[in-house]
Amino acid sequence: MQAYPAALNELIAFFESLPEGERRENLIDLAAASAAHAPKESETFDLEDVRKDAECTDTVGVHVRLESGERVHFAISLGPKVQTLTKALTTILCRGLNGSTLQEVLDVPQDFVPRIIGAELVRLRSQTVYYVLGRMKQAAAQLVASNEPFRQS
Repeated sequence: MQAYPAALNELIAFFESLPEGERRENLIDLAAASAAHAPKESETFDLEDVRKDAECTDTVGVHVRLESGERVHFAISLGPKVQTLTKALTTILCRGLNGSTLQEVLDVPQDFVPRIIGAELVRLRSQTVYYVLGRMKQAAAQLVASNEPFRQS
């Protein structure tokens, strides 16, 4: 069994315990909460990657900084046309990955996504459900690469 960061593991367990209707209601609630994970005006980040890719309906910004050494804090900015499911996954990923190490973020497999949103939504949305996780992993990899010369063996 794959080990996930503790906060993400709790979210997976919570969603797996829900019947389909309640799962979807909770996803809608989490989508509405996605703005809470947007960068605040006063925040500074070690890496900011804001762009629109073909896989998404609007611009997505991944903002990440290192805290307490190797612990990451993500904030995500979303354009107004980003779909509800992507917004929900943004909230899940920020809650589930903030406080993790860069390596823990890089090691998170995609297999948890259907466990949270259900196989039906994964089929309907195909690769778009993995988009934000992929962007967060890219940002973590960039931070790892940029910090390599400074690391002590």
